[in-house]
Amino acid sequence: MNFTNLSQRINQSAPVEFGTVFNNSVELFKKVWLQGFITLVLTFVSILPFYLMIYLPMIAMGISDPEAFDHQKMPPAFAGLMSLIMPISSIGVMTVGVCLNAAFLRICRKYDLNESGKDDYFFYFKKEYLTKALILSLIMVGLSFLGILACGLGIIYLIVPMSLFPAFFAFDKEVSALEIVKSGFALGNKNWLMIFLLVLVAGLVSQLGVILCLVGVLFTAMFSKIPIYYIYKDAVGISMDA
Repeated sequence: MNFTNLSQRINQSAPVEFGTVFNNSVELFKKVWLQGFITLVLTFVSILPFYLMIYLPMIAMGISDPEAFDHQKMPPAFAGLMSLIMPISSIGVMTVGVCLNAAFLRICRKYDLNESGKDDYFFYFKKEYLTKALILSLIMVGLSFLGILACGLGIIYLIVPMSLFPAFFAFDKEVSALEIVKSGFALGNKNWLMIFLLVLVAGLVSQLGVILCLVGVLFTAMFSKIPIYYIYKDAVGISMDA
């Protein structure tokens, strides 16, 4: 689906219904809770190297100068290196997150529509998708920075459109990263309050696993992503060849 058709569908879409989306999400979660757990574990494993990158300068400093941590300030060279590594690490984490979230939404479509085939968690790590995911992540990091500059209020506003980006990334192969952003804002602005409430409530429900000795949250955390699938599906429709 090209950007023009996508925009038309968003403009003509009916308002998001909280009850319908939430109830459908609960029913689908019963089918994909294990896949959600696997996605979460794969996310942790995949982003771990990027977090290790942040601490590499500190480890190197400790090896080269064991007394360095006794000082109040970090040497300028190491501070500069960490300032360079942190944005790169953040973009890497964001890129992995977008790809795995999109894969989970694709798996949600499979179980929702009773499709055949395997659960491909790394479907979007192909070159054709990875480049777009990287560009999308750069945009998201930039938007987050602008949201922080707006006294944090901008982040609250951005939660809605940015939460929709993985769905457009997953199901609209023909659109560019910038068009994904435009589509996310178009659908998000049209239903901002209802989507915000769904994201908020689903996020709270996804934390109920804490009750089960904290470990349970690993099985419930991905519930927060499922409403996005139905918001997209009801507004745009799901293509079988996405």
